[in-house]
Parts: sequence; C-alpha cells; structure tokens
Amino acid sequence: MRSMRRAFLAGCATLLALAPLAAAAEDLTPDRQAFFGLYKELVQTNTSLSAGSCTQAAAQIAAHLKTAGYADADITPFSVPDHPREGGLVAVLQGSDKRVKPMLLLGHLDVVEAKRADWARDPFTLIEEGDYYYARGSVDDKAMAAIWADAMVRFKTSGYKPKRTIKLALTCGEETTFAFNGAEWLAKNRPDLIAAEFALNEGGGGRLDDAGHRQLLAVQVGEKAAQNYTFTATNPGGHSSQPTPENAIYELADALEAVRAYEFPVKFTDTTRAFFSASTAAVPAPVGDAIRRLLADPTDKAADALISRDKAMHSTLRTTCVATLLNAGHAENALAQRATANVNCRIFPGETVEETLATLQRLAGPKIVVTANQPVRPTAIPPSLDPKILGPMRAVAAKHFPGLPLLPLMSTGATDGIFLEAIGIPVYGAPGTFLDSDFNGVHGLNERIRKASLYDARDYLYDLVKAYAG
Repeated sequence: MRSMRRAFLAGCATLLALAPLAAAAEDLTPDRQAFFGLYKELVQTNTSLSAGSCTQAAAQIAAHLKTAGYADADITPFSVPDHPREGGLVAVLQGSDKRVKPMLLLGHLDVVEAKRADWARDPFTLIEEGDYYYARGSVDDKAMAAIWADAMVRFKTSGYKPKRTIKLALTCGEETTFAFNGAEWLAKNRPDLIAAEFALNEGGGGRLDDAGHRQLLAVQVGEKAAQNYTFTATNPGGHSSQPTPENAIYELADALEAVRAYEFPVKFTDTTRAFFSASTAAVPAPVGDAIRRLLADPTDKAADALISRDKAMHSTLRTTCVATLLNAGHAENALAQRATANVNCRIFPGETVEETLATLQRLAGPKIVVTANQPVRPTAIPPSLDPKILGPMRAVAAKHFPGLPLLPLMSTGATDGIFLEAIGIPVYGAPGTFLDSDFNGVHGLNERIRKASLYDARDYLYDLVKAYAG
C-alpha cells in the first residue's frame, strides 16, 4: 500500500533541514479520551482477511455515529452476500449550500495479516509502551479511519453546520488484491453515495527523524496502478536423464531476465515534475545536475542512470515490473511440463494495463504466454495540483506545523483512490500523520505510532476538513 510512498519520503527527507521537535504526548483530555476509545476499539477489532470482519468494524463505527446524533438515513452500511465479513459504510453530514459539491473522506478498515508468533506483542491488542501505541493497523489505516470517524462525531455533537456536505466512506479490501474491494464496489454500484468534488485519503503524511523532529509534510497527488501478470512456459516434458534444449524452466528464466534488463521510459506527471524541480536546489551535484538534465530531456540515459541509483527515485520516474513468485515442475526426476512466474508491475499514470502487457509479451518472446491477472485495475489518472486543494493544506499546516515544507508526491504504490479517480473524483493523500524514519513497522512486525503523532494528526485533519467544508 503506502510503503512505496514512504520509501520515497525517506529520500526526500535527506534534502531538508530539520524542524522543531514534535510535542511530547500529553495526558489525555476528556476529548482525546473519547477519540482514544474509538481508535482502540477499531484497532482491536480484527479486520484481517483470514480471520477478521470489516463488517463488524463498520457496525461499531456506525454505532458511534448514531450515538452522536446521526439518523439511520445518514448512514449506509453495505456488503455483498458472497463476502459478508468484508462490508463497510458511508455516512453523510449534509451541508447547507447545495451549490457546493460534497467532499469525501476515504479510509480502509482492513489490515495486513499478522502472525502472533512473530510479534513481540499481541498484534490485535492495542498496547501502550513508552511514546507509542503498538498494534496491527495502529497506522495503516486505522489511524486515519478513526480520525475521520471521530471528526464526523465531533461535527455532529458540536452542532457544526458545514456549507459543503461531508461524506465518509470506510471500506474493506485495500490490502489484498484478490479480496472484495469496497471502494471499487461503491464506484461501480453506488457512485451516487460517494459522489464528491474531491476526496481525502491515505498516502500523504509526514516524516520524523530518529529523535522525533519533524522534517517534512507530504501530500500524495497521484499514484501508480498495481497490476500482476502471469508468465507461462509449457513443454511436453520427459525423463530428466535425457534433457533437451527446449526446457520450460530455462525459457521462463530467459523471459524474466529480459524483463529484468528492460527499463521502461522516463515520464513525468505534473506532480513528479514539480517535486523534481523543487529538489534541484537542495540536491548537490552531480545528482542535482542530473535531475535538471532529465527534466529537460527525459531520454538522457546518463542522467537517468545516476538518479536511478536511488530505488525510490527510479520507481518514481517510470513503470516498473519485477518477478515476485515462481512455480515450476512436477517431479525432481522429470523435465518440467509447466513453469510460471508472477510479475508485479506498478504502472505509471496514463499508461494502460494492455500497453504494459504488450511490452511484457514482446520481452518474453513467442514461447511464453503472458496474461494480465484478475482483477485488472483502472488506468491511473493523476489529479491536478489544484490550489483549491493544496492551499488549505498549506494554510492549516502553517498553524499546526509552522515552518515545514509541504511536498506533492506521486505514490509508487497503490491505494483505493484509483477506483474513485476512474469515476471522476480526484483523490489526494492528506498530510498530517508523521511517521518515524523506519516507517513504524507498517506491513511488517510490531507496527506502531507515536502518541503525539496520532493526536497531532487528529487536530490537523479536523481543522483541514473544516477549512474545505466552510
């Protein structure tokens, strides 16, 4: 999910001066205690695909909203019969001005699997230790989901009357490609429920150094499309004592070697061009000079090679494809009758699944069959660097995080935003949630979030939503 975007942030942060130390976690006020209760309940509700239930988590959030005063008509739970545990909800706070299009707050309830035996702590029990909260989903994405739900509760209980209608969509399936995806289902089946001028989602954030100093803020403006392809080599096989040159394993290996050696062409979106242009002043020679040359001429191979020594920069400049799974043979003393590989691609905005498939088939050669795996994701459509969106982010950040730069970044990973962008809703990864330099164990072991980071993000995002809603 967001891990590729975080890797890019790691490179960016080295270019910038440190900001003041983040505030230490305070004793919780009654207001924060209420938020913590919602957050803890959500984190401790197992929503992994194998054993959990997003439907249960969504129902718990709905109960909080109803207690705050939302009517049944304001809350739409959804699921499908063949995936009853993978449901979600949409909630609406009506605005007073029908001429202003709604905004959408998007978050996902599902989490990456977590094996108890591998963790130092129970991954589905929120544990407070030192300056951190530990648990699976403590960051990805239950921090944002809880903040959005809490904001909707606070808006209602405070009597806030926005001009712009505010919608909340909490969905399942973001973390697993083959799972039922709630955001995709809403986009295809209930676009009326989530219709909005723009959406705020995960993917942005901020970065801290090892001492907890804030370094930068980031807003995600665009992302790649994740797509898997299967390479298949077949052969009649036979006894391994009489090998022949026509060997399914070797033919597959040759095809994968061709993929490894191939570099997709360098391209820029408005977002990546803005980022690289801004970085030239901070990056010393020779890399800074190479960035300037590549911006002027994307075919400059020497400049590309120098910049691409950084794997995050390399991925930000182009489509990438890499072999991730292999399977071959049926017996140790027999020639393989079939050899397959999964090739995972992250497709640059504007490029299609079909175009990438054609490139891979050309590289693989006529003996290999290349197919695009289901599900096939939409073509990534980057939103614009809209000052009506970025302006409030900067203005509210100046109040909460004075002196920090706000960088627009394109994610080299993928989020559920791609499904909304396919139906004309531009999606922005909101800044505000600061993570450590090791990215807090997201998708890995012992996931955690700094207490101060969680509560600071809550305050910032609450004010940001109000800035848009009026």
